[in-house]
Amino acid sequence: MPLYVIERSFADQLDLTGEDVRTIESVNADEGVRWVFSFLTADKRKTYCLYEAPSADAIVAAARRANVPADVVVEVDQIYADTAV
Repeated sequence: MPLYVIERSFADQLDLTGEDVRTIESVNADEGVRWVFSFLTADKRKTYCLYEAPSADAIVAAARRANVPADVVVEVDQIYADTAV
């Protein structure tokens, strides 16, 4: 399945509860996308998330339903440092 990096900007510091995460995961499952992991900036106002999804449109649909931003969605390929030449 294709991989995507999503950049999300938040007006306030991000503070997700366990319930928030469960809601996001449920919506993602409905849209056929899977949240792999995220990086949170030091000011807690921006995240960079790695997702598996059938398309960028599925990620945007899930973000809208979960009421979270998806400012930039970019399809990416995976490269490992130990195999890069």
